[in-house]
Amino acid sequence: MNVTPGLSRRLLLAGGAGALAALSACGRSAKSGSPSPTPGNDPSTLEGAVAGSWRSQSDRKEDGDRHPVQTLEFLGLKPGMTVVEIWPGAGWYTDILAPYLAATKGKLYAANLETPNPDDQAGDAVVAAYKKQFGEKKDLYGEVAFTAFGPHSGPLAPPGTTDLVFMHNVNNWMAAGLSEKAFHDAFVALKPGGALGVVQARAGPGGVQDAVAASGYVQQDFVKQLANEAGFRFDGASEVNANPKDTRNYPFGAATLPPTRRSSPMGKAPNLLFDHKKYDAIGEPDRMTLRFVKP
Repeated sequence: MNVTPGLSRRLLLAGGAGALAALSACGRSAKSGSPSPTPGNDPSTLEGAVAGSWRSQSDRKEDGDRHPVQTLEFLGLKPGMTVVEIWPGAGWYTDILAPYLAATKGKLYAANLETPNPDDQAGDAVVAAYKKQFGEKKDLYGEVAFTAFGPHSGPLAPPGTTDLVFMHNVNNWMAAGLSEKAFHDAFVALKPGGALGVVQARAGPGGVQDAVAASGYVQQDFVKQLANEAGFRFDGASEVNANPKDTRNYPFGAATLPPTRRSSPMGKAPNLLFDHKKYDAIGEPDRMTLRFVKP
């Protein structure tokens, strides 16, 4: 795989706006007052967890673009598994994974940004809100284990104990120079035969991969290369999150599209006159959905 030479890697964690954007792109603000499971509100099946009334209306509206049931089934999620989610953001997927795993006697490790980070108070605030949301409602979410992933982080989970590692931030890790570490740390966390699931905005085939993925799009073959170099075996791809309407030609890259809907360059104030209509009509970015296995 060719990578554009001469590009210095940007450390995403050095800027609060950058870290916050990375988090908000895959999450939402924390909620309060989430209900406990009831007989008619049962997270012990994946369909039940996705339908759970504790999920916000804004999250539910994105199910049509993100297909959480089909995605997690393809990646191999089963009752009672031990799962790691890396950089869960504000918890879009955690709101499904944590109740499901708690109800089926499984375990979730949430490897969020390293904190505290004096240069990224916004990112620290998102992580604090996440821990409050998913740490206090144990009757619904169970005992979520909070770990971290970043330049200086240790294991995502005890080595060799995990059935599934789920990642959806490869472009951010490329920008931070952390992509190789992410795949390596996932490999270490997994049991032999365990799976790595990757969902990522997908660049068009061919061409040269930008080393820092500034557009937010990553070539599918490049992700396969990262996984292969870490020791994984490719096990299959799904088109469940494909979006043929995505042209990948937008003023602010993939972040122009929902759910981020960026209207100005990163670090600048939003452009209140920016017309989102044609971008909203496209929907969320075209995404690869890949499964790898640790031999």
